[in-house]
Amino acid sequence: MIHSQFLRKFFLLIVVITVGWGESNAEDFDTQSWFKGNTHTHSLWSDGNDFPEMIFDWYRAHGYQFVAMSDHNLLQVGESWISVDDIKKRQRAVGHDAIYKCEARFGKDWIQWETKGEKSGVVLKTLAQCRAALEQAGEFYLLPAEEISNSAVDKKPVHINVLNVGEVIAPIHDAALSTREVARASLRLVSETGRASSQPILAHVNHPNFQWSLTAEDLADVAEGDFFEVYNGHPGINHLGNADSPGDEAIWDIANTIRLAEMQAAPLMGFATDDSHTYHGEDVSPGRGWIMVGAEELSGDSLIQAIKAGRFYASSGVTLDAIRFDEKSRKLTIQIAPVEGVTFTTRFIGTRSTYDATAEITGIGEVFATSEGVAVEFVMPADAYYLRATVTSSRAHPNPSFPEQKEQAWMQPVGWRK
Repeated sequence: MIHSQFLRKFFLLIVVITVGWGESNAEDFDTQSWFKGNTHTHSLWSDGNDFPEMIFDWYRAHGYQFVAMSDHNLLQVGESWISVDDIKKRQRAVGHDAIYKCEARFGKDWIQWETKGEKSGVVLKTLAQCRAALEQAGEFYLLPAEEISNSAVDKKPVHINVLNVGEVIAPIHDAALSTREVARASLRLVSETGRASSQPILAHVNHPNFQWSLTAEDLADVAEGDFFEVYNGHPGINHLGNADSPGDEAIWDIANTIRLAEMQAAPLMGFATDDSHTYHGEDVSPGRGWIMVGAEELSGDSLIQAIKAGRFYASSGVTLDAIRFDEKSRKLTIQIAPVEGVTFTTRFIGTRSTYDATAEITGIGEVFATSEGVAVEFVMPADAYYLRATVTSSRAHPNPSFPEQKEQAWMQPVGWRK
């Protein structure tokens, strides 16, 4: 795997960035490793169609260092039973493959069978049991998580993933509230839980274009949220938008322009995730998007602290060897991990203070420059509110979620702290 090969190259890498929540406008940090992880996936505990241990094992076998099982409105604790009939229904035409595959991987004695009434079923493994079987210190970590699945007016979904959480945060279902109001209320509950917790937690708003629930203006206005999914691998989340609604990248620029220019608030940071539900050849499958986190160690607290400090980037296949933003020169430098026969195009993007929100062509999310190659740099314009970069590979995504998808990487906004 490319990521496994290049993790060692990140050892003792110094990166200078301006995306931190500390007092300094720039931060030098010396990480021991960068860790690859997915923060959005589902199992038989909610609406996925495979056992949690099988899903975790897939990610471990494919070069990930951490995974969050974000089942809807629950944590994988206590007892959860599912009938063989229900497992079979979720497999669609695949039959009992999930059970057979699990027995083949973990042994005949692994599955805990239990009959309720006349139905035969399985007791699902808890996160603690999965940890005991699969975690390895410094190499693979299971991050506690929940997808808070709220709903608002017209039953519009407002889904928010909470990472490193120790207790379930109840969803809000209120048809009298707008999606913006529900998002704000839910994120306030997350903040309250975080203040009462002994460990740092983090929330990211999921798939804003899913059922066209959250606009860029919504995400900008909900200042309680600092993170969202700029890429989600579910094919049904409308990543590219449509004639009436912008795609996720454009949403990012619109929301961040409003935040920085009008609200004097910190910009959103972007995640890439799988949102995988199916694992037996169906289309909502794993391996489409992830984040790379520059943390001091592979633990929940360390990962969350690093993400909150902006020490991460999002990817759907492109690996970065280095990211450097120099505060004084305002220069962003990116070193892309080379791949034989593959070319890379980097777009440097931002919004100038001269943008016109009333004009047909607003200047929001302007492409300042486009560069080819694996070593690129750009000096941020003096009148720009922020600078970010998207790297696009010439290589097609091996498991695309939309037509003609290429592998990409998304860097977080820099240069916004004054």
